[in-house]
Amino acid sequence: MAEDRKATLYRMILPDHTCPFGVRAKNMLEQAGYQVDDRILHSREETNAYQQKEGVSTTPQVFIGGERIGGSEELERYLANH
Repeated sequence: MAEDRKATLYRMILPDHTCPFGVRAKNMLEQAGYQVDDRILHSREETNAYQQKEGVSTTPQVFIGGERIGGSEELERYLANH
């Protein structure tokens, strides 16, 4: 069975802070064999705008197959079950 192993990851990397949960999510995806479309949010304003647009309160946010999985904890549960 050929599975499409692509994921989109929205995560925050500011000049003075890299979100550790975003790093964790990227590492988990790569270790699970996913090709990651890494979408970096470069400022607090960009992050806030993304969160408002998507109706979420945190980053990172992971999408697999067009489905929003959630943050790093939700991703960990998803990967354990797939």
